[in-house]
Amino acid sequence: MSERALVIIPTYNEAANIRQLIPKVLEQDPRIEVLVVDDNSPDGTGDLVEEIARSEPRVHLMRRPGKGGLGTAYIAGFRWALERKYDYIFEMDADFSHDPKHLPEFLRAIQNADLVLGSRYLEGRVTVVNWPMGRLLLSYFANVYARLVTGLKVFDATGGFKCFRREVLEKIDLNSVRSNGYAFQIEMSFRAARLGFRIVEIPIVFVDRTDGTSKMSGAIVREAIWMVWWLRFKALLGRL
Repeated sequence: MSERALVIIPTYNEAANIRQLIPKVLEQDPRIEVLVVDDNSPDGTGDLVEEIARSEPRVHLMRRPGKGGLGTAYIAGFRWALERKYDYIFEMDADFSHDPKHLPEFLRAIQNADLVLGSRYLEGRVTVVNWPMGRLLLSYFANVYARLVTGLKVFDATGGFKCFRREVLEKIDLNSVRSNGYAFQIEMSFRAARLGFRIVEIPIVFVDRTDGTSKMSGAIVREAIWMVWWLRFKALLGRL
């Protein structure tokens, strides 16, 4: 097969999910491989992945020395993927909030796009399950806010289930990516849009995690609030 796809899954204390998730990802398409970027999880997530990788050549593990954040984990994974010339590069959560069954839909959509976003709010339809109302409203209006400030023409700019063509990540200056929390998702899509790449959204069903704990924090929210203005300012100056 000439085309190869890599699903990058950052982990920190995801032992309860990762053993079940990896086989479900791999069974979606024979072109798919998995890279787990583990931040030295105290619960042994990295060791579980290493055990799986011994008998499954499509599974890879990157160990990092400590908890470095979502954005830096994905950047490290992107560099690893680019060095190995994968054609399609996914972002995906480890907690089953992103259903692996959507992966074939991404692979179909990427044939006519450069970046495919899995949207929870496509054209006003909300496809989120089991979130508290406060969390849902925060997420929904954060996306409205991001669209208004940046002018990014997508319904779900903060979602973390997405697929890039390799050429997009090759063109983005990964050294200049500044955000690290959920604002990272806005920044990557914004940079892709500014470079003229075709962005397509497909609907996904997002289900809140049942095992483990959320990585959401006040610092992540604050970063997203000011980062959209930083992106707009840099774009206006032509320095993005």
